[in-house]
Amino acid sequence: MIGENTGATTGTAVEPTGVPTVLGDPIGTYVGFEPAVVAGAQFLAAIVLAGVVVGLAPGFGRRTILMCRRSPAISVCIGLPAVIVVGALTATGYVILGSSIGTAFGLPLVLGGLALLLVGTTVGVVAIGRTIAARLGRNGLGYGILVGGLLAGLAGVSPWGTVALVSLAAVIGTGACLRVLFGFGTTTGSNERVVPPANKV
Repeated sequence: MIGENTGATTGTAVEPTGVPTVLGDPIGTYVGFEPAVVAGAQFLAAIVLAGVVVGLAPGFGRRTILMCRRSPAISVCIGLPAVIVVGALTATGYVILGSSIGTAFGLPLVLGGLALLLVGTTVGVVAIGRTIAARLGRNGLGYGILVGGLLAGLAGVSPWGTVALVSLAAVIGTGACLRVLFGFGTTTGSNERVVPPANKV
């Protein structure tokens, strides 16, 4: 009897341990795919997300991308603490989803935080792609989306490359989004500079 109980206990313990490993570790599952599959998925995801962001809000998308390219240092200074705060709030909302107040408070935190980070990361990838495309003599939004998608695909070959690209894009893109939304940390454009009149002889 003791041996049977021990075997039963051992059998029931082995089966559930494999399920949470796959379902509870999506990052490990994603990294476990072939590099070519990950690269293709990231390329398509970057192209589709960029098309959605620019297509649904063309004015906002173009202004944030321009903001990233015009003053990236200010966007990074604003985006770095913003990503940390938004990430912490999103994680807090995810933790309290299982509680009694999870639906009322946790779900808005998770959805709002993920939406902001997703849009910010997409804007950052396109801005980086457009900067690279401009150096190659192709300064256009479509080229920026294409090069950004290619860059996301190349980063998918290595997990650390993906982490580096997503981190940089999220910081600079989120900072630019907040600058456009709230109008702080903006710089004076070249068309807004005051030029003194020329001296007449």
